[in-house]
Amino acid sequence: MKMTFRWYGKDDPVTLEKIRQIPGVTGIVSAIYDIPVGEVWPLERILELKNEIEEAGLELSVIESVPVHEDIKTGDGDRDRYIENYCETLRNLSKAGIDCVCYNFMPVFDWTRSDLAHPLGDGSNALIYDEKTVLNMNPLTGELSLPGWDSSYTKEGMKALLEKYKSISEEDLWNNLKYFLDRVIKVAEEVKIKMAIHPDDPPWNIFGLPRIITNKQNLEKFLKLYDSPYNGLTLCSGSLGVDPKNDIIDLIHSFADRIHFAHIRNIKITGERCFEEAAHKTECGSLDIFGIVKAYVDEDFDGYVRPDHGRMIWGETGKPGYGLYDRALGAVYLNGLFEACEKLKA
Repeated sequence: MKMTFRWYGKDDPVTLEKIRQIPGVTGIVSAIYDIPVGEVWPLERILELKNEIEEAGLELSVIESVPVHEDIKTGDGDRDRYIENYCETLRNLSKAGIDCVCYNFMPVFDWTRSDLAHPLGDGSNALIYDEKTVLNMNPLTGELSLPGWDSSYTKEGMKALLEKYKSISEEDLWNNLKYFLDRVIKVAEEVKIKMAIHPDDPPWNIFGLPRIITNKQNLEKFLKLYDSPYNGLTLCSGSLGVDPKNDIIDLIHSFADRIHFAHIRNIKITGERCFEEAAHKTECGSLDIFGIVKAYVDEDFDGYVRPDHGRMIWGETGKPGYGLYDRALGAVYLNGLFEACEKLKA
């Protein structure tokens, strides 16, 4: 197991210097954020990112993420050009020594929440999702802006894109995903990069858009679309865990050989399709984090791990879900659980 930490680059208030001081964290999860979606990442830009991280005494472990252009998801426009650009980016990443890429196939929007700073009882604040609030939101107004969302769309462009998706069914999305995988995983095999799809967050349809990486049945279907060890999963306990029907421990045992990247975080389910993000410790939420870590240890997991979204604590402000303090506590907690489970197994 290799413990890593998400870093958003030079503009991230959480600096590499601070991350290096977290016990047990050796790897950085990052990306290049100013290249338009669908364009090739130049090798020199990748090496620049890698060198900056290494100069801080860390290593660039995982790219999260190389975004998938909407033309690929809708199956029209310039999808073949964008897929070839994606493949060229993978070739460049491999030349820089990268062996794992996290990505998602969520239409239009990345992870979605209804409140970015909901006050909790202990005085901290956290991301929450309330279904009624989301159903009353209009994505065309731009009232939410979250890390990972593509903010380059104009209002007119967003309206046209949402209109286009009205004719895209779940089966269409599956077919377009297979078209993508058939071309990209061949290259991933050649350059030895493990592709790790991130589940949809939350794992149900939002704003009338289909979402398909949502449960065990669909994860099985996904892995069969292109049966290769280089076609794998980012298993995010928080994303899948907000649906009580998803048993995270069972998913780990079921797909252990295809999990390349583990996002381990806790959530607290507060109602039907309602949840708040919690501290990582088991007792703070609805997931058995000890059981999750034990499952990874039992399966001899040797991939990348990172703590995920954290609360804002101790007066910290910054990128929603990506402050330093609570995620650092999460990393140390997870390292402690891994050490204990590994020694008990031995």
